[in-house]
Formats: sequence, C-alpha cells, structure tokens
Amino acid sequence: MEPNIPDTSQKRIVIVGAGFGGLALAQKLAKRDVQIVLIDKNNYHQFQPLFYQVAMAGLEPSSISFPLRKIFQRKKNVHIRITNLNKVNPEKNTIETDLGEIKYDYLVLAMGAGTNFFGMKNMIDHAIPMKSVSEAIYLRNRVLQNFEDALTAEDADTREGLMNMVVVGGGPTGVEVSGTLAEMKKIILPKDYPDMDFNTMKIYLFESSAEVLEVMSDEASAKSKEYLERLGVIVKTGVRITDFDGKYAYTSTNEKIRTNNIVWAAGVKGNTVEGFAPEVYGRGARMKVNQYNQVDGFTNVFAVGDIALMSGDEKFPNGHPQVAQPAIQQGNLLAKNIFRIMRGESPEGFEYKDLGSMATVGRNLAVVDLPFWKFQGAFAWYVWMFVHLMSILGIKNKVMVFINWLWSYVTYDQSLRLIIRPKTKVSNT
Repeated sequence: MEPNIPDTSQKRIVIVGAGFGGLALAQKLAKRDVQIVLIDKNNYHQFQPLFYQVAMAGLEPSSISFPLRKIFQRKKNVHIRITNLNKVNPEKNTIETDLGEIKYDYLVLAMGAGTNFFGMKNMIDHAIPMKSVSEAIYLRNRVLQNFEDALTAEDADTREGLMNMVVVGGGPTGVEVSGTLAEMKKIILPKDYPDMDFNTMKIYLFESSAEVLEVMSDEASAKSKEYLERLGVIVKTGVRITDFDGKYAYTSTNEKIRTNNIVWAAGVKGNTVEGFAPEVYGRGARMKVNQYNQVDGFTNVFAVGDIALMSGDEKFPNGHPQVAQPAIQQGNLLAKNIFRIMRGESPEGFEYKDLGSMATVGRNLAVVDLPFWKFQGAFAWYVWMFVHLMSILGIKNKVMVFINWLWSYVTYDQSLRLIIRPKTKVSNT
C-alpha cells in the first residue's frame, strides 16, 4: 500500500534525502510536469556547515534548519513523506519504507554520509559524532553539563576529565570545533564560571595526516595550525587516537590523555541501503556512478552528493569532495538530464566546477582558497561569514544568524548556553 500518494499520468521521480543534492534536484524538478516524492527521515533541511556553531552554543538549531513543507508549499506536484528507506527493489521499480512500498519511474538516492568510526567499537560507544542537528544539540548539552559537573567535582582528576576536550579530525569541522572551544575557554567560560581555573583545561586536535585542512592549500593548512595554536589548542598532526574507554584517550605515540570527551570529526561513509549488490559500493561505502550519476548497472536509478562515487574524473580519482557544492551541482545537472533521458536524448556528463573552499578558526581568523586567490585572516573571516549567510535557506534564518553573529562580535559573548534535553513524555505537573 502506498502512503497516500496520488496515482497520476505524470512520471514519478522519487528522491531519497533532502540534503544539498536532493533539495537542489527537487527544487529544479518541481517547476516541471512530473510528480516528485521527496523522502527524508526529518521534516527539515539542515545546513551542515554550521552544525559546529549549534554544538558550541553560537546558534539555535532552528536558525540552520528549514521546514521542507514550507519550501514546497506552492508545488502541488511535490509529495513529502517523512520516513526511513529500508530497501530498494530495482527489478520492481519500488522502494520499501516504514510507511509502505512506493513505486517509481526514476529513483534518486541522496541520503548523504554518516560518521565513519572505522570499526572502532569503543569510539562508537563513547565518542560524540556531529553529522546532524540532533547530534550537535547533544554535544552542546554534554559540554555545558560537563562544566556544571566540574564546578562541584570532588577531586582534580574528575574535574580534568570533564574539562579536557579531544577533537579527532583536522578537516574543516574539527578545526572549527576546536577553535570555537578555545575561544569559549578564553573569553566566555571564565565569566560564566568565575570559581573555576580554565588554565587547567586542555583542548587537543588530532589529525592522522601530516597537516590540518589537508584538502586545502599549504598556506591554508599552515595558517590554520598557527591560528589554532595561537588560541591555545594543542595540535597533534601525524598522530592517531587509537582507543578511548570513556576516561582516557590513547594515541598512536603511546600517549594517554585524561578526558571524558572525544568529538569525532575524523571521517564519513555513505549511508547504504539494502537491495544492491556489494560491487555497487566503492570506497567509503559510496555508490559507483557514471558521469551522468546513474548507479552502476541501472538506467533509472541515480545517486548524487556524498554517496556518489563518480568514475572517470582524473582530477578526483577517489570521488568528489563530500561537501555541499558537488552535491548541489550534481543535483542541478541531473534535473536537466532526467528530462533528456525522458526525451530519448543523450545526457550531459558532469564536470565539477570547484568554487573554492574555506574554514574558520575563530574571531577574525579564517582561511579561504579560491581558484584564483588564496588569503587568510580577518578579510577571509568576513568572506566566510558572507558566503555562509547567503547559503542559508530563508530570509528569517539569514536575519537570525546575522543578528547572533553581530551580537557575538560586539559583546564577545552569546546567550544560547542552554542545556535543553528532550523528554519522551511531558509531565502534567
């Protein structure tokens, strides 16, 4: 039984995932004479590049989330269903969800990527990932509660474990989290907890490769490390965290660090789905696709964004970067290509246009790599803010984020340090 989706004469395109790629595709297709079924486990689109600001109490979750139904309010041909994808049946052109079976003419998988713990069970059990708004909120609650507990800790060892933070992964997320933590330690937390000595708090950033922000230019890598160390972050490159038991982190150089907190920003892997042969999946559990984003062996099943491993691009032999721009560009082109395929025309091959990359470390400290210009410092920080502000969906969200950033800049503070825990049942008292 289909979950109340009208049967029309229009071709039905089912899109699984409302991230950057799936949403870009759906918005383009919504203008055409096709039926779109958009499936996601959340009823909102989330702006992943700013998860760390939610986690560090800089922004409210609602500022970087946008309701899907509001985006498509005026599009009668778009049917949104909030559910989980369980299985794809390519031979029957159907998918199985928690709401029932849904048939498709064309299927686009855009489920994105989840956290990759590389099979380390202790990390799965104890480390804190940050790949969703809810995980960012959990991290915020955890960090703030740690300081409350440290305030009344009976011994120095317990206090040290609560206050010390280890961030694993020197990509943009790891750099941004550790930089923001360092600024909180320096500027905000001493005002909130005047009875505590924050000189004893240590923030570590571990990166297994030779440099942080390895995917960016050498100048950006060097500058970001310099900025982090200026803020007091202990940066360890070429070193891996090998184990974590909830109280101690162990390193590949036989170091033992007292901490209750590991923020895991070290790797991602594609969100897989049942129904495809193992050969369809390549490195990082990404689905092998051709230059038209067609999944290997299928003409009407596509994958875009983080889960797509596109072959044939000499510049990106290991697949395109798992960031927003490749997903958006693939989604936009696929919208055109689906109609070319419908008309029996040849689709256009995808070619990634690298618009550049950027990361922020702290106040007036950022690094920007553009195809024609690389720069760092305060101007880079303003550019970073402008680009991210313009990329957020919704005028209201843009305004709220801008106000929060402006307030933080003027006052050297934010007022969002709230521990809000979800309850499964609301009490009547």
